[in-house]
Amino acid sequence: MLLCLPLCACGQRKGNMSQIEQSLRKLSMAHLAISSLYVDSVDEVKLTEDAINGMLSNLDPHSSYTNAEETRKMNEPLQGNFDGIGVQFNMLEDTLVVIQPVSKGPSEKVGIIAGDRIVTVNDTAIAGVKMSREEIMRRLRGPRGTDVRLGVVRRGIKDKLEFTVTRDKIPVSTLDAAFMVTPTVGLIRLSSFGSTSHGEMVKAIKDLQAKGMKDLILDLQQNGGGYMDAATSIAGEFLPKNDLIVYTKGLRTPYKEFRAQGQGLFREGRIVVLVDEYSASASEIVTGAIQDQDRGLVVGRRTFGKGLVQKPFMLPDGSMIRLTVARYYTPSGRCIQKPYTKGDKTEYNKDVIERYNHGELTNADSIHFPDSLKFRTLRKGRTVYGGGGIMPDYFIPLDTTRYTKYYRELMAKGAIVNANLKYIDKNRKKLRRQYDSFGKFKAGFETPQELLDLVEAEGVKAGVKPQDEEERQKTLPELKRIMKALVARDIWDMSEYFAVVYEDNPFVKKALELLESEPS
Repeated sequence: MLLCLPLCACGQRKGNMSQIEQSLRKLSMAHLAISSLYVDSVDEVKLTEDAINGMLSNLDPHSSYTNAEETRKMNEPLQGNFDGIGVQFNMLEDTLVVIQPVSKGPSEKVGIIAGDRIVTVNDTAIAGVKMSREEIMRRLRGPRGTDVRLGVVRRGIKDKLEFTVTRDKIPVSTLDAAFMVTPTVGLIRLSSFGSTSHGEMVKAIKDLQAKGMKDLILDLQQNGGGYMDAATSIAGEFLPKNDLIVYTKGLRTPYKEFRAQGQGLFREGRIVVLVDEYSASASEIVTGAIQDQDRGLVVGRRTFGKGLVQKPFMLPDGSMIRLTVARYYTPSGRCIQKPYTKGDKTEYNKDVIERYNHGELTNADSIHFPDSLKFRTLRKGRTVYGGGGIMPDYFIPLDTTRYTKYYRELMAKGAIVNANLKYIDKNRKKLRRQYDSFGKFKAGFETPQELLDLVEAEGVKAGVKPQDEEERQKTLPELKRIMKALVARDIWDMSEYFAVVYEDNPFVKKALELLESEPS
């Protein structure tokens, strides 16, 4: 229950109350009246949370409240680790199949391998009982140092195997992929900006430089952001000492600059940044700094436009208020935040759909900016545009014809994933013997008809069929590519997955074209 302000005997607080004090007293009295006198029972915790949400709902679209559980789930991917058994898994017909154990993690240490099926957890069946993925994860996770007994079915072994796994900290990587696209061009894809992102980026740059990287494609597509400190540290790896990365200011928050420290690993090679309409927040800080400082070029579509600074306020029960206190500005002075109306999240959340309806995502000629939104980059004086989000230097339209309806439904209904799991489960050992390196696999593996037939069969089971033979044939190129990529992922890791997926990617192709045409 909210605390009441001290009252005198007459019911009035001594002295003059400020407007804030009166508001707090009013809120406290309303809460007390409802919880004490309302005709039906009320959930006092929910009553308080509803009041907080009510206040925040009339502010900007990004000020928010999360309860303790929501706060934990939200922070976990950015904090760099969680407590668990350390396996990547997927569900195949109500059974958990291990894709890969985490290297040097607790499951790998006791002998769990790719392809194993975990069927019991502490003697409770989790296979064939239609248990939700969330419930299975809850049973597998637990405090570091605690034990969990796993019953495992392994191909080729008749009896169920028993393993006792001691849970430990499991690292959560924010770096999806790092690989060489050409002998001199590397690509790094970052999924978010977490506490470990800078360290992961530093390692990836060093590894790629050791392989001959001279130029870099930085892929921030669909990167929704994260910690500002991670963004400024990463941007600092590309910029000369004292270059401005971003600045913040708000009504009650003083102006503050963030500058490069001058110890960056990649201050000389050329950079192309890939972005789209789902690149947001910290992604926009890095992209805006590289563009405004003329350090590199930006390829893709206008970014999301999330440029509000949230300050977290932790509450005693583990819940949290994230309150907007300032705005982000790029070095040239562009406000990253797109326009919004206070209290109207509906229209704000429809922005990307409106961009599509207006043609912005598919046609560069549909994009227009008034002269008032023109800014100049700091070294070359190139024109860049404000108004919310980062506008790329080179536009890549959204290809609405690349994926057929048949392909999209196969993916949505799980037919592609299920077919891949069955194929890998049957052929993993043979594939590893046949392809002892990813280079051999990439050059020599062609998605077999057996796997394509398996996808189609899984589609039929899920009620998905092509409209006609023409649609089937149009689907094949992308289907072959994604199946090859999934096989590569399951034999190696995500870098190999993206190395296959990006072989014919328009963003990457444009980046390579620019790097070939621009002087070193």
